[in-house]
Amino acid sequence: MTLRIASLVPSLTELVVALGLGHCLVARTGFCIHPAEALREVPKVGGTKDVNLAKLRRLAPTHVLVNVDENRLDTVNAIRAWGDVAGASAPQIVVTHPGGPEDNLALVDQMQAHFGHVDGVAQRAAELTRALRRELDLTRPGAWPERRVLYLIWRDPWMTVARDTYLSRMLARVNWRTWPDQSGGGAGAARYPALNGAEPWLAQVQQVLLGSEPYAFGATHVAEAGRLCPNARVLLVDGERLSWYGARAVPGLRYLRELAGAAHD
Repeated sequence: MTLRIASLVPSLTELVVALGLGHCLVARTGFCIHPAEALREVPKVGGTKDVNLAKLRRLAPTHVLVNVDENRLDTVNAIRAWGDVAGASAPQIVVTHPGGPEDNLALVDQMQAHFGHVDGVAQRAAELTRALRRELDLTRPGAWPERRVLYLIWRDPWMTVARDTYLSRMLARVNWRTWPDQSGGGAGAARYPALNGAEPWLAQVQQVLLGSEPYAFGATHVAEAGRLCPNARVLLVDGERLSWYGARAVPGLRYLRELAGAAHD
């Protein structure tokens, strides 16, 4: 069987290429942009939450890579239903859900379990695992003083991250505790709570981080965020390096240590 991979998640698309499987990609979303050179000829099938299922089906993937946070359950169920038609078969759906940076080790193992038979994949997976372990060992909460942090992903309304999201757990590797102090559960809107701006704990926030995605925060938003948390330092940060998982976690953890070091100088 010829391997034909459709990735509906930017981080997973990047990971597929990093593992040497770029030649097997037959579909991606419009948000799957890295690495650009490897993806130039790979067809787009809509977004992570509005997949063009008819186009995806025509591309006949053998495997579809999805994520609990980033894709819709009804999309996954629709793909599974392709196998209900007489004579048809549904692709194998690979469901991922890394809850924190340490879960990238299991994610790489998961990819190897499905695709390790392809030449070079096992070697690349081993190299990536070693790099991940090294960066995780260098990025431990005990090495950094605790800071109260608000990570904003949207404005109008302001939206942030619950403590059980990948992003929050990434920041916790340098002892940056995101607020509010709440969990969002396994999936759904509660994982990304909205703020009304009157929460009393906002005055205790020490650092506000404005990510570059999904909302493209820029210099014009720094003062606005400063008014939300009047006692905090406001910093523009690379959202891809902090929130993308898979291969991106290696440079992401390095970047996080750089941010933490600069904050405590």
